[in-house]
Amino acid sequence: MIVQDPLVDVKEDGTMQCKACARRCIIRSGEAGFCGIRKNVGGKLDLIVYGRPAAFGIDPVEKKPQFHFLPGTGAYSLGTYGCTFMCKFCCNWELAQAIREHLPMDGWMDLPPEEAVAGAKAHNCDSLAYTYNEPVIWFEYHRDIGNIAMREGLFNILVTDGYGTPEFWKEASKYIHATSIDLKGFNRKFYADYTGARLDPVLDSIKEAKKYNNIWVEVTSLVVPGKTDSKDEIRQEAEWLAAIDPEMPLHLIAFHPNYKMLDVPAATGQQVLSLRDVAMGAGLKYVYAGNVRSPAESTYCPKCGALLVERQWFSSRITAEFDTARSKCRRCGQRIPGVWAKEQAQALKNNKD
Repeated sequence: MIVQDPLVDVKEDGTMQCKACARRCIIRSGEAGFCGIRKNVGGKLDLIVYGRPAAFGIDPVEKKPQFHFLPGTGAYSLGTYGCTFMCKFCCNWELAQAIREHLPMDGWMDLPPEEAVAGAKAHNCDSLAYTYNEPVIWFEYHRDIGNIAMREGLFNILVTDGYGTPEFWKEASKYIHATSIDLKGFNRKFYADYTGARLDPVLDSIKEAKKYNNIWVEVTSLVVPGKTDSKDEIRQEAEWLAAIDPEMPLHLIAFHPNYKMLDVPAATGQQVLSLRDVAMGAGLKYVYAGNVRSPAESTYCPKCGALLVERQWFSSRITAEFDTARSKCRRCGQRIPGVWAKEQAQALKNNKD
């Protein structure tokens, strides 16, 4: 579909430069960018996935993962085809790499923005999540969904690999309430060898997203044995994140073999928990273990240790120790950063950047 107000610059000769992701593809007429879904048709952007998601789910918000944003609520989750990366460990490669792998793309659903929002309301979801593949490349679709969602009192979550440009984040800040940014490893060689992308634009994207005080930011990192499980590397990553905001949550996600990395063993709970200790020792106050069952799924007060939000896999229970309306630990009065109530989420877009 030809989209209005696309995130591209059109040149006099009809070529366009895409401004959605850090690749900034130059797209000639009749061709598509690296992602495969942003096509130049006579100097206009044909977003071939607009209104046509290929994946859908009703997920707990904890699965995004968002642990400090409206815990216990549901997220109406959508994904399409295409990606900015070529991760060898991708768990959604049938979507993300469908074009490059020449897979049959027959999973299209007809879902205009208005119907997506209506679906979220019908399923009693408080948020819509743009996820499963890389949503930066289908910006114009979730922008249109997101603006309608806000008018209907719903919220928007972006789950991204962090390749969005400053231009993208400026636009996204108008309707995105929370984002999970995937910092796949703190290692330039790992990015080059295993994602086909670069680390530096992801670091820039985290800093860019944090510039906007109306987007709640959480970061995920994959623990891949022998690749991203170095204690020194995790310490450097945690120190880098803590210098931006020591209260920004970090999720250390245990790797499970997938796609082109079936020969790499799964990360163990012990590995992830050990790295969690390293990250917290480097200054981060909220570090969570993902894909492993442990007390490190839960949120504790960093001052007195009180259990505030108890989690088991993707279910959450707010304890009596946590005053969510005031974002404070009842035991010691410590402020707990996050967006814990709908009123707080609604207030985000009233803030000035």
